[in-house]
Formats: sequence, structure tokens, C-alpha cells
Amino acid sequence: MHVASLSRLRVEESETESYQAELDKIISYMDILTSVDTANTPPTTYALPMENVFRDDVPKESLSRELALSNAPDEEDGYFKVPRVLEES
Repeated sequence: MHVASLSRLRVEESETESYQAELDKIISYMDILTSVDTANTPPTTYALPMENVFRDDVPKESLSRELALSNAPDEEDGYFKVPRVLEES
């Protein structure tokens, strides 16, 4: 229950025993991982090789202003009009 309250989780009294058993298994597994020799393992950011999946940037004709604004909930003078979110001081 202490871990649940620290993490702001609402756990029923009937569930605490099963969660405690699961947490014990996780902690035991972490203990196994600490015994693995990683001295010759280089640090890495990704577990798998990464490659750029972006397409080439090829210029092409863009949307017309009318088409871009066609589904806008509100527009004014050819621009999107949005509600003010900052107060003037």
C-alpha cells in the first residue's frame, strides 16, 4: 500500500497481495540483470540499427490559400482565426 500511495494509485485492499507478488517478480528479474557482464558492451541509444526513413525533399506546388482555409472553423483576411489564449497586460 505504501508504494501505491507514493505513486498516487488507488489500490483495493484485496488487490495488494497480487500486486506485491508481481512487484517481487519484477525486482527479482532486475537482480538477475545486474549480474550480466556488460563490460565489453558499448553503450547505445537504440537496440536496433537506425536509418533515415524520410523521403527526399522535393519541391512541389503547395495548397492554394482558399483550399487551405476551406475547412477552417474561422478565418479573417485570408488567415486562420483562432481564439485568444493570452491576456493583454
